Amino acid sequence: MTSASSDTRPFSAAELGTLVVMAFSGAAPDGDMPYLLAYTLGDGAGGPEASTAAVEELLRANGLSAGDQIIDGSQRPDLPLTLVVDKGEAVVDMPYLHARCVVPEEWLAAVGRRGYAYFLFATRPWPGAEPGKPVAPEDLAAFAGDEDILDSAAHVLLPARAAQG
Repeated sequence: MTSASSDTRPFSAAELGTLVVMAFSGAAPDGDMPYLLAYTLGDGAGGPEASTAAVEELLRANGLSAGDQIIDGSQRPDLPLTLVVDKGEAVVDMPYLHARCVVPEEWLAAVGRRGYAYFLFATRPWPGAEPGKPVAPEDLAAFAGDEDILDSAAHVLLPARAAQG
């Protein structure tokens, strides 16, 4: 008797390492686009390769796929990924990820006009970024605009909700 092996492996949160979410906005043909970029530092238990595999499994487990397909979150009510805008912060939630980040005024204005943010979850680590420290625009553009990063990331138009209460 033989058994088939699977390409998926058990998910290990320890292998994710440090997950970071940052907000920025950028010019688009129809006005500024509010972006949220999620990435790992690659500092998980098994190093950068294990962090990449853990992020890929996390995405799969939550119905997200890496690649150039854009998922419209407004059409996926079952998507376990949410964005709440509250008091100048973006709050992103999904299993194994709860992140709050202060957002710039132009981001708030853009998400207010659009009603959503473009959420990019990179599977490749960004080891040079430091949580809580400013990122130079050219460093952000080099990482978030890299073709390999974009091709291996999940892309979601994530509806923004206001905090209740």
